[in-house]
Amino acid sequence: MGRLYLSPPDMSGSERERLVAAFDSNWITTLGAEVDGFEADVVEFTGAPAALALSSGTAALHLALVVAGVRTGDEVWVSSLTFAAPAFAVTYVGASLRFVDSETETWNMDPDLLADALERAAAEGRLPAAVIVVDLYGQAAQLDRIAEVCARYGVTMIEDAAEALGATWSGRHAGTWGRLGVYSFNGNKIITTGGGGMLVGDPELLERARHLSQQAREPVLHYEHRSVGFNYRMPNLSAAIGRGQLADLPAKIARRHEINAGYRAGLADLPLECMPWDDRGVPNGWLTLVVLGDEVDLDPHRCCVLLDEHDVEARPAWKPMHLQPVFEGVPTEGGAVAEAIFDRGLCLPSGSAMTDGDVDRVVAALRLALSQG
Repeated sequence: MGRLYLSPPDMSGSERERLVAAFDSNWITTLGAEVDGFEADVVEFTGAPAALALSSGTAALHLALVVAGVRTGDEVWVSSLTFAAPAFAVTYVGASLRFVDSETETWNMDPDLLADALERAAAEGRLPAAVIVVDLYGQAAQLDRIAEVCARYGVTMIEDAAEALGATWSGRHAGTWGRLGVYSFNGNKIITTGGGGMLVGDPELLERARHLSQQAREPVLHYEHRSVGFNYRMPNLSAAIGRGQLADLPAKIARRHEINAGYRAGLADLPLECMPWDDRGVPNGWLTLVVLGDEVDLDPHRCCVLLDEHDVEARPAWKPMHLQPVFEGVPTEGGAVAEAIFDRGLCLPSGSAMTDGDVDRVVAALRLALSQG
């Protein structure tokens, strides 16, 4: 039996054909028909007004902050329960951070906590320049409420949907609720380009981002620059892979839903609970997580070690940003919900190429691990 990974790439076969065609065209690096086509495909799939293919999701977050006008001395509020990329991007532009805790319905940014904090900030004359809300583990945040409260105070909302391409909230795609949105195509995401990302949203801001992503070259024959730019564009070969992957995204989402249902059924009698899926949205099922009950003596880290002995990769839930040593002392709104999820949360293999037998194997390994606790 081979090792079961959390979320390995799942190639259907059409990616190879597209990749070879792009290779034969000799458009290998940045720009080319596949890049243009991938951007158009994402616009058509998500309903975003415009899209810009980039080298990573982190690059997209960085450019989002730059074109949104965030500068040194500004403050940006970010979901605390997340991978570090959105918080790191804020430091790239010299802004300061404030973290916001999760709620229990979706595990994403708490809109009530955000509203209370923005009300206080407005009264004190210290509103943030932007709010970055993260759609965690493939499930959208309460985006309607968060968008409303940001609009109420005139704060730019940036949606980090790196993990949530294909998910929806109230029938609208994740990534399209803010002025700008971000997707990631890293190797472990629900679709991949081997590495890459996409910035979507306001067409005017995306044109500025497009210019900056190409080293801010002015449209003249010689090399002239009036702004500091970045080398952030996606290679044509990567975009070719992405187009093949995107075409199969609905099937990948459906399979991950089946895997999630298999875990829920197979683990129903154990002292744990699966991450809640709020019925106001449809997650993409990127990862299935369980929360170990208080009666389980094992912590997630020990569970990962025991599962590894059976060639099953597992990971603890994200460690909240306000607990990270690099962000020690950063002010935080709340924090207890994110801390509780990290303390007891465990990510299970969820790749769309998993078989029902693979799911049964993970269930059996987890049962054995819990019996050893």
